[in-house]
Amino acid sequence: MDLELSGKRILITGSYRGTGAGLARVMAREGATVWVHGFELAPAEAVAQSIRDEGFEAHAVEGDIRTDEGAAKVASGVGEIDVLVNNYGVAEGGTWESPTADWIDIYQKNVLSGVRLVQALTPGMKERGWGRVIFLSTVGYVRPNSKMPHYYASKTALINMTVSLAKELANTGITVNCVSPGIIATAEIREMFRQRAEKRGEPTDWPSLEKKGASEGPMANPAGIIGDPEDIGHLIAFLASDRARYINAANLRIDGGTADSIQ
Repeated sequence: MDLELSGKRILITGSYRGTGAGLARVMAREGATVWVHGFELAPAEAVAQSIRDEGFEAHAVEGDIRTDEGAAKVASGVGEIDVLVNNYGVAEGGTWESPTADWIDIYQKNVLSGVRLVQALTPGMKERGWGRVIFLSTVGYVRPNSKMPHYYASKTALINMTVSLAKELANTGITVNCVSPGIIATAEIREMFRQRAEKRGEPTDWPSLEKKGASEGPMANPAGIIGDPEDIGHLIAFLASDRARYINAANLRIDGGTADSIQ
C-alpha cells in the first residue's frame, strides 16, 4: 500500500536511538523527509546519515525539548512540519517514596516535551489545513506497576491529552492519535535479555530470548513475539497518512496482546 507520504515533513523526537531511530527509518522509506532529533547533534546526524546512505531524505536537529528554550530551538531548526511524532520519553526508576522533584522531572520529559512542540508546530499545520500529531505512550497505562508510578502516570497523561488536543484541533485537517506499544526489541532490551540469560546459564541467541520473553513474565503475549521498532513505525506511518484520515483521538495498542484488556 502506498501511504503517499512522499514530500511530507516529519519530526520524530528522540529519534537519535532506539525506537525513534526505527520510526525514522520507516518514515523515510515511505518517502517522507525525516527530521531526526537528538539532544546532541552527533548521534542524530549519525542516524540521519544512515538513512541517507539508503537513498532517502533525512536531516538532524538538536535541542533539549525538556526546556522551553530547547524546544523552541528544535522548532526553529525544522521549520514547517506536517507530522509531529512525540516519541521521546524515558522510563526511570522510582517508588511512591520518590520525591516530588522526580515526578516533576519525568513530566518535563514525558509530557511537557510534547506539549512544547505541539504549541510550536500545530499553528503552521492549521494554516496549511493538514497535519498529524502522534504521541507514544505504553501498554503500561492499562497495567501499571507499583514501581515507577511517576512514569506510568506521565505516560497515561498522553492518552488523555490526545483526546483533548483532537477536540482543540477539530475541523482543522489535523488528526491526533496515540500509540501504546508493548516491549520493543531495541538494542538495549536485547542486551538486557542477553545478560539475564547469561547469568542463568540459558541460551543467549535472540530467538531463544524472544521466545522466553514473549511467553513468561509481565510482557508475555499471545502473539509469541517481541516487536521491533519498525513494527511500531509501520503503524505510525499509517496514522500519518491520509489512509488513516478517519482515525482521530484514538489510542492504539501494539503489544502482541500483552494488555489482555478490552479498554
